[in-house]
Amino acid sequence: MGAMVPKRWAKRAVTRNAIKRQIYSVGAEFESFLSAAAHVVRLRASFDKTQFPSATSDMLKTTVRCELQQLFISSAERTGSRVKGAPP
Repeated sequence: MGAMVPKRWAKRAVTRNAIKRQIYSVGAEFESFLSAAAHVVRLRASFDKTQFPSATSDMLKTTVRCELQQLFISSAERTGSRVKGAPP
C-alpha cells in the first residue's frame, strides 16, 4: 500500500501525515478484499481550509476516512470481491 499526499494539496506536514495515517488504516481494514497487487492512493484535490481549519480535527479525519472507505469498496467490487456491510 502506498500513499501520495502532495504538498500542493495539503500544505502542512501535519495534515499530510494525518491523511496518510488514515490511508494506511483504512487500507489495512480492506486488505483481505483487495487483489494481491501494489495499491497507491493519491490525493488529487485539496480539502477546504475554511471547512477544516485544524489539520488534525476529528471532522477532517472522519471526512477522509469516509471517502477512503468509498474508494476501497468500489475498488474491491471492481475486482469481484463483495465487501460485507457495504451498500449494494
